[in-house]
Amino acid sequence: MPVQTKKIINDGNRAVDEMLEGILAAHPRHLTSVDGSPRSIIARDGPRPGKVGLVIGGGSGHEPTFLGFVGKGLADAAAVGNVFASPPPDPILACAKAVSGGAGVLFMYGNYAGDVMNFDMAAEMAAMDDIEVRTVLTTDDVASAPRDERRKRRGVAGNFFIFKAAGAACDLMLSLDEVERVARKANDRTFTMGVALSPCSLPQTRRPNFEIGADEMEIGMGIHGEPGIARGKLGTADEITDEMLDKIFAEMAPKRGDKVAVLINSLGSTPLMELYIMNRRVKQRLDAIGVSVHATWVGNYCTSLEMAGASVTLFHLDEELQAMLDHPCDCAMFRAG
Repeated sequence: MPVQTKKIINDGNRAVDEMLEGILAAHPRHLTSVDGSPRSIIARDGPRPGKVGLVIGGGSGHEPTFLGFVGKGLADAAAVGNVFASPPPDPILACAKAVSGGAGVLFMYGNYAGDVMNFDMAAEMAAMDDIEVRTVLTTDDVASAPRDERRKRRGVAGNFFIFKAAGAACDLMLSLDEVERVARKANDRTFTMGVALSPCSLPQTRRPNFEIGADEMEIGMGIHGEPGIARGKLGTADEITDEMLDKIFAEMAPKRGDKVAVLINSLGSTPLMELYIMNRRVKQRLDAIGVSVHATWVGNYCTSLEMAGASVTLFHLDEELQAMLDHPCDCAMFRAG
């Protein structure tokens, strides 16, 4: 029987609700919740008449995804599920109603079966209230399905760029058709690969959710512990980064003169020192093929509780997507512009 992990919690079954209480207490200028629906988190300065509402969401345990990206210029609301579990339809519907400004609502979330089922149910319920809902799934995880089956891929840390582009399009008062187009374009040009070094543990069980050797790593593991594409001996930072970039480059097909934005993301317990060592290698590799870096983010953006590991995301920019990325936003845990 494995030893229980250590967590600063009161009750594993109350962890998500107590986290939400703490987040609302810390960020009252940015966030509130829907009366009677505490799992529906709304931007105080986001929804407005004539604006497409952007609702994101998914399971807890990935903070600052999704809650940290709710605010003016990015998402208008986030529906919050239990740890690694989809929110049910009711809080999603409450979000849609709260942010509907008469121009339609866009649902965006990672491509996971439970999320698809519950967000689709909420969209049908919203239609009964005359709220038009469109859906764009994020599918940036290069490791999770072959290239010719990209629609089956998972959404992971690349959500950061995809949500950012869609949120800017909404804030610019573009139509629902245009917001959906920008969101799909951003998704198609976002590529992520991850590596896991150690497991995480759920608050309810405090047991590791998978096993991996002390000298092993797994390339391509998902943010819930889904199997990756290769397990082997732990490499150096440059070797790990090169392996991930080779797979991203094969998909992205970058050309000299192209421009990207970079995200080096910790899965929870990997420290900034190691992330910046990885970013150094990413910059070396991009310089070598003549691809310029427009902007870089390094830190915790899409985590897996306390999992050790990291992911690299490249956002393949064009003029429109660069403008969306640079558009100001002001969220609880992220600001730009």
